[in-house]
Amino acid sequence: MNTQIQRQSLFLVLLSIFLLWTRVESIRFDLESGHTKCIAEDIKSNSMTVGKYHIVNPNEGFPLPDSHKITVRVTSANGNSYHYSDHVNEGHFAFQATEAGDYMACFFAADHKPSTTITIDFDWKSGVAAKDWTNVAKKNSVELMELELKKMFDTVQSIHDEMYYLREREEEMQELNRSTNSKMFWFSFLSLGICLSVAGLQLWHLKSFFEKKKLI
Repeated sequence: MNTQIQRQSLFLVLLSIFLLWTRVESIRFDLESGHTKCIAEDIKSNSMTVGKYHIVNPNEGFPLPDSHKITVRVTSANGNSYHYSDHVNEGHFAFQATEAGDYMACFFAADHKPSTTITIDFDWKSGVAAKDWTNVAKKNSVELMELELKKMFDTVQSIHDEMYYLREREEEMQELNRSTNSKMFWFSFLSLGICLSVAGLQLWHLKSFFEKKKLI
């Protein structure tokens, strides 16, 4: 049992390292006029997050058409707004999350006749990836090795926080499983009692019917 737990912990650590060190690339998607598209990001409490977006010009060398405007809103899992821009073709946001959970970045394109398709380039980073290490190096005048050590320290700290976060989620799931099993047990017991009661009533009714008909 302990060996299995250790293997699971090792797997979670390796997975966290992989996720933290994976190069984050911007995503590009199409948005039709009159429609909304949302992108979710799971962010831990007190984590820094930054994002930037812009509309890809369909005609290089020419200004963007008037129809290529979007409305962008970033909200937390509880519905609190962290960023809002209306009728823009580009923008950015940066904030420190005060709530843990799935944050939603929703893009809306106003209805346009004839219908048009807008291509959006969106880059969203959180945690260690959200820090601007170039500016850190410039502001503090640190050497390359010191900068790498700072990166490694922040990465280890992020992995440590991620492990505690996963442990809390695991405890919540275990508590939910225990609660569900307990409810299912009592539900099954109650269902069995109802079935037995109905069967007993049917037998009593049949017995009474046959006695009235003097069949028994």
